[in-house]
Amino acid sequence: MDKATHLEKVRSTCKMAEPCSTTTKAEVCQADDCHEGGLTVRPSSQQQSSSNSQSDGGSIAGLLIHPTNEKMSIYQAFKKKLLPPATALLLLEAQAATGFIIDPVTEQKLPVDEALQAGIIGSDVYNKLLAAEKAVLGYRDPSTGNTISLFQAMKKDLVASSYGMRLLEAQLATGGIIDPVSRHQIPLEVAYQQGIFDPEMNKVLSNPTDDTKGFFDPNTQENLSYLELKQRCTTESHSGLCFLIITDKVVKGVQISTDEQSKMIFKKALVSVNSGRFSRRRVTLWEVINSEYFTAEQINEFLTDFKLGKATVEKIITMVSTLIQQIEKEKKVAMFHGLRRKVSAQQLLDSKIIDQKLYHKLEQGTTSVKEVTELKSVDQYLTGTCSIAGILVESTNEKMSIYQAMKKHLLMPGTALILLEAQAATGFVIDPVKNVKLTVDEAVESSLVGKELHKKLLSAERAVTGYKDPYTGNVISLFQALKKDLIVKDHGIRLLEAQIATGGIIDPVHSHRLPVEVAYRRGMFDDQMNKVLSDAGDDTKGFFDPNTKENLTYLQLKQRCVNDKDTGLSLLKITNGGVKNQQGYSIGEIESAFKQETMNVSYGRFKGKSVTIWEL
Repeated sequence: MDKATHLEKVRSTCKMAEPCSTTTKAEVCQADDCHEGGLTVRPSSQQQSSSNSQSDGGSIAGLLIHPTNEKMSIYQAFKKKLLPPATALLLLEAQAATGFIIDPVTEQKLPVDEALQAGIIGSDVYNKLLAAEKAVLGYRDPSTGNTISLFQAMKKDLVASSYGMRLLEAQLATGGIIDPVSRHQIPLEVAYQQGIFDPEMNKVLSNPTDDTKGFFDPNTQENLSYLELKQRCTTESHSGLCFLIITDKVVKGVQISTDEQSKMIFKKALVSVNSGRFSRRRVTLWEVINSEYFTAEQINEFLTDFKLGKATVEKIITMVSTLIQQIEKEKKVAMFHGLRRKVSAQQLLDSKIIDQKLYHKLEQGTTSVKEVTELKSVDQYLTGTCSIAGILVESTNEKMSIYQAMKKHLLMPGTALILLEAQAATGFVIDPVKNVKLTVDEAVESSLVGKELHKKLLSAERAVTGYKDPYTGNVISLFQALKKDLIVKDHGIRLLEAQIATGGIIDPVHSHRLPVEVAYRRGMFDDQMNKVLSDAGDDTKGFFDPNTKENLTYLQLKQRCVNDKDTGLSLLKITNGGVKNQQGYSIGEIESAFKQETMNVSYGRFKGKSVTIWEL
């Protein structure tokens, strides 16, 4: 029998009630139940009393990226550097060893050969996946020429022990040991009788130690058994595929650092949550706080409060349980992703971003949050348009971040800082190479920008998160802070200008941009400031073109940018002349640098004020 025919008969397309759940029922397929294109699995009369329960529903099919809910294959995630190469290979080998390679986007399930032809995997992993696929097709016994199972190949030292155990573990977690001769998964007792598994190996796999946990959770940075990792997956209702959720912290490359003692305490503390994807099982506090429910800032706050004695483990458990319940409750209402927090449909209605008719459609469920978000008239206020994301070097066609361009002396420090402040003040610091948007803290943590700029960029980011009114304690906007002389005028005008050029004034309380008339009504903009920004003279042109040495408005500089064909990001092209210009400081560069540096004055007519060096 040839390989393709053999694989067709062994592929499992069973429909289970809960594909990623764990069951103690052994399942078996008789030879006459097999049909072309799939394998029908039905319960046997045998029950497994062993603690090594079997999980239904196939292998881990792919990743689900939070918060966009983008589905991605394991190989694609590896290519996008969302998974380390070793982690991706282990998950692909587990797929091959349990029947097929999966494309979670198209829901195709293919043999390794066909997966390569379809572009689901690359030639760089092809041979290794062919080797793993032998766990389904069988190994050739060099002594007898017979086809033998994975376990039998391990006993004959044809397969390395640790490697074989990982593949066996994946088979057990997806329905049972595969007998390559009879072409079906079989329960443990039958596997024992046929000599293709034994109680000793079952005991090893039922009680995995850190040394034998061969799989890795990128969210918690833990080594796990395949079953443990599979239990952390979520199941897509219509396809039954299992997806490993990848949080935005992993996507952004943000590492959560803490001492080992605190980590161990959080790993031992168990949490019961009554709603959300953790509702069916008890999970560790470490897994919960590293899930998609919490940001890096929240995790660091939990850990810091614990280490400083401000919060006990019990208090943190109560906090996270309450927060998850609130998040799940909000999911039932139409909620949108704002710049820093969720935005309700009611808030969009109040801000004149959606009308009453669209609001009612959301209420009635005749349109979805996704459909409304994709409307240009809505998206421009939720996310805005892109700020100047990075640099494109004309001579090499290389794209790089603003900070990297500064370090390579392609941008002067003053020019780079002003562009980075504009990014921070419009939502996020941008990595144009990875096409990732980060908060300032995340950008420093991932080394997208250096620590020497941390404080200045945090100050600019307050244009998004808000300023604290020293008199009332309320959160106020950038324009309101300007009116109260809480920030230097030139600095504030530059940031306001960047916000307007990228979609509109940001309301820090509601975490989205506003239509002009609503910004007027809420006291976040006025005619006088609009006139200043509309009729920009040389004194208010706060940005600098390194190619022409001109002072420009942010919009003017943005209009000189090019759109990256791969990402759509706005990149400032640096010409050969522009590179030469950076070898010295121009008058415009000096003026810009002096205008953005401030100092407190103790004497003279500026006594008690914070003014720019240019004013002095």
